[in-house]
Amino acid sequence: MSEILSLREHNLHKVRVGERTMMLHIPTNALYGIDEMTDTVLERVRAESLSADQLVQQLRGRFDEQDLRETVGELLTLDLLSDGRPAPAAKPVTTLGNLAINTVVLNVNTGCNLSCTYCYKEDLDTPDKGRRMSLETAKQSIELMLSESPHEKRFSVVFFGGEPLSNIKLIRAVVDYCEARFAQLGKQVDFVMTTNATLLTDEIVDWLDEHRFGLSISMDGPEAIHDRNRRTVGGKGTYRTVSDKARKLLARYHARPVGARVTLTHGTTEVERIWDHLFNELGFAEVGFAPVTSGDIDTFNLSVEELHEVFAGFKRLGERYLAEALQGRTTGFSNLHQLITDLHEGQRKALPCGAGLKMLAVDHEGGLNLCHRFTGSSLPTFGDVKTGIEKQALGAFLDQRLDRTGTGCETCRIRNFCAGGCYHESYARYQDPVHPTYHYCELMRDWVDFGIGVYSEIMAKNPSFIDRFISPRKVH
Repeated sequence: MSEILSLREHNLHKVRVGERTMMLHIPTNALYGIDEMTDTVLERVRAESLSADQLVQQLRGRFDEQDLRETVGELLTLDLLSDGRPAPAAKPVTTLGNLAINTVVLNVNTGCNLSCTYCYKEDLDTPDKGRRMSLETAKQSIELMLSESPHEKRFSVVFFGGEPLSNIKLIRAVVDYCEARFAQLGKQVDFVMTTNATLLTDEIVDWLDEHRFGLSISMDGPEAIHDRNRRTVGGKGTYRTVSDKARKLLARYHARPVGARVTLTHGTTEVERIWDHLFNELGFAEVGFAPVTSGDIDTFNLSVEELHEVFAGFKRLGERYLAEALQGRTTGFSNLHQLITDLHEGQRKALPCGAGLKMLAVDHEGGLNLCHRFTGSSLPTFGDVKTGIEKQALGAFLDQRLDRTGTGCETCRIRNFCAGGCYHESYARYQDPVHPTYHYCELMRDWVDFGIGVYSEIMAKNPSFIDRFISPRKVH
C-alpha cells in the first residue's frame, strides 16, 4: 500500500447537519453518516500527499490500525480515494436498450377557455378554434405504448391540453377503452390529469373519483396573485371560479390526494403566503411550485434577485416542513417532498425526467413529442402513433444529453439529481434542449444540501414520517 493516495473530489460531498457530518456519495446519490475516523482520513488525504501506509502510521495513535486499513479500503472501493490505479468503470445509470414507454400524455384539445399570460403552449388555441384529438388517435397511442412495453405491469395515461376537460367526451371514451383493454391483459392503468378546474361539475367530479384519477389543479394562490396571470380569454380574473370549484372538488373527491400546481413568474415570489392559502385555507394535499426562468416571453421570467428570494422562501417553508415532520405531520410542500423521496430511494438520474425514455406526449394529430411542453414547437417529433417511434432519432437525442463530457455537469455534485435540468427550459433559454440549464446551478446545489439536512434530521428523530408520508407516494 505504498501508492500515493488522492481524494476523488468530484465523487464526494460533505454536509454538516447539527453535530453530525453526512456524506453524499455522488456517483450513486447514496447518503452516509460518517464517523470521526472516516472524516479524519478524508481530510488528511485532502491536505497532504501520502500513501496508505503513511496515513495509517500517522493516525494509529488515534484509531485502531485494522479499522484504518479497512476504512481506506472501503473508500477506495467507493472511488472516494484513488491510489493511482484506474477508477472502476461507472455503471450506466440507464441505457436506451431499456426504453420502456409506460406513460403516454394525450393532448386531447389545443383549445383552452383561459388565456394565462405566461402559458408556454405553442399549439394553444381559443376555445372555438381548438383542435381535438380523435378517439382513433388516442387508441393508437395506447396500443403503441403497450406494444413498446409488453413486460411493464403498470401504465399511466395523462390527459392534457389546452384544457383537457373541454374534451371530456374523448376522455370518457379513452377511460372505457383502457379499463377494458388493460384488464384483458392483466395489467394496471392509472389516469392523471392537470386541469384549470373551471369546467368541473359535481357529475364530472364523481366520475373522476370513480376512476381514481390523479388530479392536479393549476392555481397560483390568493385572488390578487392568481388573477395577475390566470385570466379568461376576455381578460377577467378566474380566482373566484377556480377557488369555488376547488373547494367543491376537495370536499367531494376521495380517491386520491389532490395537489395544486403553482407557477411563479416575475413579481410573484410570495411562496409562504401562496402555500398557506392553498394548503391551510383551501385544503390541497400538496402544493408544488414551478419557478419560470426561461419562458418564451422574457417579461414573465423571474429576475436573478427574485429567484434568490424564491429559494429563500423555499427554505423557510422547508423549516416548517421539518418542524411538522418531527411531530408526525406533513405540510404537503411538494418540492421538498420530492427531493426527500429522491434521497430516500437513492434516485440516480442520468436524464432529467422520463421524457423520451418512459414517457412520450401525443399531439392532437398523433405526433410523438418529447413531452407535453413540446407539442406545437419547432423541435421535430419522434414518429407518430401510426408508424411508431423513430428510435434512432430519439436515441441520438437522448445520447446527446447523456454525454456530460465537457459540460459543467461532468463533475457537479448534484449531477445525478438534476441531470442538467428540464429539456424545455433549455430549449426556451438556449434554443437547444440538450444544453444544461446553468443559470441557477448554485441555487440548486444549495437546495439539495438543504434537503439533505432536512432528510437527515427526519431519519434521526422521526423515521416513521418516511413510512407514513414518503413511501406511500409511490403507491396509487
